Amino acid sequence: MALHRGSTSTIPRIMVAGTHSGCGKTTVSRGLMQALRQKGLVVQPFKVGPDFIDPTHHTAICGRISRNLDPFMMGEAGVAATFQGASAGADIAVIEGVMGMYDGLEGTATASTAHVMRILESPALLVVDVMGMSRSAHALIEGYRHFEPGIELAGVVFNQVGSSRHRAMIEEGLSIRALGFIPRTSGLGVDSRHLGLKMAFEMEEDPLPGAVVLEHCDVDGILEIAQSAPPFTADYSPRPSCPAAATIGVARDEAFCFYYQDNLERLEAAGADLIFFSPIRDPLPDADGYYFGGGYPELHAAALERAPCRMQLNRAAAQGFPIFAECGGLMYLCESITVGETDFRMAGVLPGTARMTTGIQALGYSEGRWTNGPALASPGLSMLGHEFHYSCVDPARDARFSIKLSRGKGISDGRDGMFSHESVGTYTHSYFSSAFAEAMVRAARDGPV
Repeated sequence: MALHRGSTSTIPRIMVAGTHSGCGKTTVSRGLMQALRQKGLVVQPFKVGPDFIDPTHHTAICGRISRNLDPFMMGEAGVAATFQGASAGADIAVIEGVMGMYDGLEGTATASTAHVMRILESPALLVVDVMGMSRSAHALIEGYRHFEPGIELAGVVFNQVGSSRHRAMIEEGLSIRALGFIPRTSGLGVDSRHLGLKMAFEMEEDPLPGAVVLEHCDVDGILEIAQSAPPFTADYSPRPSCPAAATIGVARDEAFCFYYQDNLERLEAAGADLIFFSPIRDPLPDADGYYFGGGYPELHAAALERAPCRMQLNRAAAQGFPIFAECGGLMYLCESITVGETDFRMAGVLPGTARMTTGIQALGYSEGRWTNGPALASPGLSMLGHEFHYSCVDPARDARFSIKLSRGKGISDGRDGMFSHESVGTYTHSYFSSAFAEAMVRAARDGPV
């Protein structure tokens, strides 16, 4: 059934919130999605915040693309619209929270799990890691229940329960519905590295979280809570189909894998015919423009250096084809990437060199405006996104920048969007506005400048 502007749906929904990062909410979210799928339900997954990695695991489990819900980048209306549109045809929506439940932008409630709960009027489970505590868990829970008025914590899942005696100690004095007691279980977590967990495509399917949730959680009780969520109304209408105006090649493989589905759909709504390719294995496709997302070029630098796509992209940039690249894509457009003691040649499109660092260089939201640059840069157009990288780019002295950030670090001192010809590279992973998607498609349609 098509949803129309101002329409109402009764999609059951549940937020999986946590007391802090690392408490087990990703494990519970994955396990709950698997358990509901095993019950024959169509599950639509979501992730609060700008994370690219958790959604790949959700998507692999649910068979439906997991969407980010981020009020800072999308606005409250955007969160509601994305939720409404993506949930069409699903039996239940499972939303994984971010960090601790009340952790938002710079110590505020903005873009927190609790903020999204309010927007979606969603009940929540609180995941509590009880390793090293028993009765103290109740004090923690009561703080989360009453910290902000109007927040509905429907129940708690206790993680890292050490024994039946430990469980009995926690059950004594419960003041909230207990929906799970998950024992300490080896192998439940996902391996991590410098940018977080490994991507889903790097791992074999792991049924363990689902089996643990089915055995140790009240899945029927969680489903009952999700079904109690009130009717939800959002200003949403399906994006109209638009005749293809230009083809855009999108680099998507193990080196370039960080994309917001909303960005891709906005490009299509603006008239882009998207062609996906691997810069490691494929030649540069015949297209009117190119989009390189973030990812892990440093882990595949040798393969990227050997691949013919590298110099084909260099020639396309010199001919004036529009190219937009973010973070890992920015590094690929540079002259080289230094990993440890080794320099790897990259596309040489932008006047700078990239190098991996031992510590994090930037983490947080970005906000800025396009000031000048190639055709896809509309002066005055705002840009919202986030940064997260363990690398830096050393630009040439005469490097030019097309974005001035009011929030965030960018490539150098608040300058982002290094450009050459019609190519632009940013450290910001941007959430595309419709206006930017249209500018990108228009630049591709108009051809080399």
